[in-house]
Amino acid sequence: MKNEMTRRSDFDFFDEAMHDFFPVFYGGKHSQKYMRTDIKETDDAYVMEVEVPGADKSDIQLDLKDGYLKISVSKSEKEDGGKKDNYIHRERSYSCQRSYYIGDVDRDSIKAKYENGILNVTIPKEAEKKEKESRILIE
Repeated sequence: MKNEMTRRSDFDFFDEAMHDFFPVFYGGKHSQKYMRTDIKETDDAYVMEVEVPGADKSDIQLDLKDGYLKISVSKSEKEDGGKKDNYIHRERSYSCQRSYYIGDVDRDSIKAKYENGILNVTIPKEAEKKEKESRILIE
């Protein structure tokens, strides 16, 4: 059975199964981008909800540079202390990144929390600058 499943030919069962079940990773015609994101607005902040399923908190990195918030995920297989399994095909390691323009925001005011495969990033809104009314003296 194993030889039949792993024999290379024009039709590869595992590749076809992966394409059908996980089109996002293979660029299928109905694929979505990595890290699908919802952004909602509250009275004092914007809240980003970014899908990062299967990742650990330590796999996710957030960087802010020149007004762009870059979210990077790098997940790699961890060794089981010498335990060897007879895998035929493995695809649990991946890396991806996505950038969002958020403007000139203080880095320390951005809050992030990762829970149940969703990364929540809270970005405070800029306080509206109110101009003071003042008279200009004529010389």
